[in-house]
Amino acid sequence: MVLSVDVLTQSLFSPTVTWKALPDDFPLADEPVENTSQPLIAGALRESLELAGYLRSDMLIASNLGICATVNGTLVIKAPDWFCVTAVLPIPEGHDRRSYTPYLEGEAPKVVMEFLSETDGGEYSSKRTFPLGKWFFYEQILRVPVYAIFAPSTGTLEVHQLQDDRYELVVPNAGQGYWLAEMGLCLGVWQGKKEGRSGYWLRWWDEAGNLLPWAVEQIEQERRRADQLAELLRSQGIDPDDIIL
Repeated sequence: MVLSVDVLTQSLFSPTVTWKALPDDFPLADEPVENTSQPLIAGALRESLELAGYLRSDMLIASNLGICATVNGTLVIKAPDWFCVTAVLPIPEGHDRRSYTPYLEGEAPKVVMEFLSETDGGEYSSKRTFPLGKWFFYEQILRVPVYAIFAPSTGTLEVHQLQDDRYELVVPNAGQGYWLAEMGLCLGVWQGKKEGRSGYWLRWWDEAGNLLPWAVEQIEQERRRADQLAELLRSQGIDPDDIIL
């Protein structure tokens, strides 16, 4: 029997989604990232969360790790530039995740981010026929509550919130950031230099408006506090070098 185009199209408007384990011998695509900025931006997002003590052992924060779903019998894998799952099942000690299948290995992602590429507009693709578009996959298949799209070259950040099964563009707050209830943090754009890259970065702020520092910033903050303490001791006639800790 040959299905008509109308029947095939309708099946993707109401797709059948199942969550199956990826076979151990399944060959995963090993595509290089488009530029050096993308992994730096993704790594910096994780770094500040780790330093702030935000990460838990049952969380999964990853970059370019394939998220799997079987849609109408066809395996679909998308590898976001950054995503966060707040509760996952543990994996055997000594093993690495090759992919992630929601509902089989843990919850669905709470936040997914894509960094705009120079040559591909797939971040906005709502294509419902195979291969499925990223927007359609995150919105209709995974139903990720927050989808952020960031353009590193211009510093433009869009945050889309899932409302009534559709992504709606969120208006930033007065500080030009976006409060993500799923993370309990504010996501915004910061301009500066890190690891030899000057430009726009994504950064986290806590509810009080404090910027979550990177390691190099944390070290600098501690150095300044030490210098201030030493100056206070000298003003009291105490030589800091004479103090035994």
